Amino acid sequence: MSQSSEPRPHGAAYDPAAEVVDVCRDLIRIDTSNYGDDSGPGERKAVEHVAALLDDVGIDSNVYESEPGRTSLIARWGGGDGRPPLLVHGHLDVVPAAAEDWQVDPFSGEVRDGFVWGRGAVDMKDFDAMLLSVVRARARADRAPQREIVICLTADEEAGGHKGAEFLMDHHRDELADCTEAVGEVGGFSATIRGRRVYLIEAAEKGMAWMKLTARGRAGHGSMINDDNAVTRLAQAVARIGAHQWPVRLTPTMEVLLAAVAEIAGTEATPENAESLIDEFGSAARMLGAVIRNTANPTQLGAGYKVNVIPTEATAHIDGRFLPGYEDEFFETLRALAGDGIEFDYVSHQQPWETPYDGDLVAAMTRSLLAEDPQAVVAPYLMSGGTDAKHFNKLGVRSYGFAPLRLPADLDFTALFHGVDERVPVDALEFGARVFDRFLEDA
Repeated sequence: MSQSSEPRPHGAAYDPAAEVVDVCRDLIRIDTSNYGDDSGPGERKAVEHVAALLDDVGIDSNVYESEPGRTSLIARWGGGDGRPPLLVHGHLDVVPAAAEDWQVDPFSGEVRDGFVWGRGAVDMKDFDAMLLSVVRARARADRAPQREIVICLTADEEAGGHKGAEFLMDHHRDELADCTEAVGEVGGFSATIRGRRVYLIEAAEKGMAWMKLTARGRAGHGSMINDDNAVTRLAQAVARIGAHQWPVRLTPTMEVLLAAVAEIAGTEATPENAESLIDEFGSAARMLGAVIRNTANPTQLGAGYKVNVIPTEATAHIDGRFLPGYEDEFFETLRALAGDGIEFDYVSHQQPWETPYDGDLVAAMTRSLLAEDPQAVVAPYLMSGGTDAKHFNKLGVRSYGFAPLRLPADLDFTALFHGVDERVPVDALEFGARVFDRFLEDA
């Protein structure tokens, strides 16, 4: 796909990145920590702030609450060319942050050393800020895009989206039902391979199986022989699952990405050298190494109430992620590893998805990136985690992750997701706003 040679559609006074840093900082300062229960502050204040920013430039919003404080927003803007709307979605909640572990107050939005610091700086108030900065600049300049844009900012994504995107799908689907394509978080960021920037557009996502495993046995005194010990049975099952080496499996999305990496590395991509090609991504291999195989990581254990009492029950939680097309293999393997006497329940069970990496929207994303970084490579990837796209895919939309960031080669970006000292480069934010502005013009 070739770089667009068309001039930018605005004059010198127009700057889509003018307020992106300030908008990002203001959003970070609104604590929207999601603890996975009802103890957090919720998203209401952030939604009210966003609604005011949109109202300031003449864009009306609708606000929906799944329960008090768990708030999402939908707004429509632009249009007129007769095409179905483009859904642009983000979430406003963040994972919690322990302030004592950070170099700065995680809710300060401090600018230091060329970065905006704070919880949500990369997941994902940076993209929320890019979107809002571009929309506000365009609205002020009377430059609404020809294709209608549906802006959807949600609650609860960090706990599976059940009180946000899933609630909208269950109770307000008509607000989004005419959308046929969508872009959201965790894509469009750069990694550097052998001196070449590669921008990764999310085109697929692993399925999610957060599972509770339960073993039951015979209670008894800790000093006696017990051949029906729930703790022993569960511990053996968890150890087998945690130690299992899952085989490499390549989906169509990863075949395209690895072919692009192989071309840079001067070789050919095969299943046998997939792991060495993933290693070319450096620190990003931590995430990308998880998308050429299924994974199942034990995360919690619970049993007993006294050292000399063998309990009746023991439980464990497993974070399972499975590739599109390999669901049956994943669950059959887990059952076999767990063995007899282990019950499975689901805390959250969401399907994977994969969108063909072709068409006009992919071409628009590629052109917008290459217009700002002409020597780059743009390729799809499969994401190891989950986003609200899992819920919006129920509409049958073609979904992609496209939150563009041009990152320093030495920045361990993937470690910042849910990490301590989360931060985003100021110039990457401004780059992202310029790219997204081009994209909305072209999409």
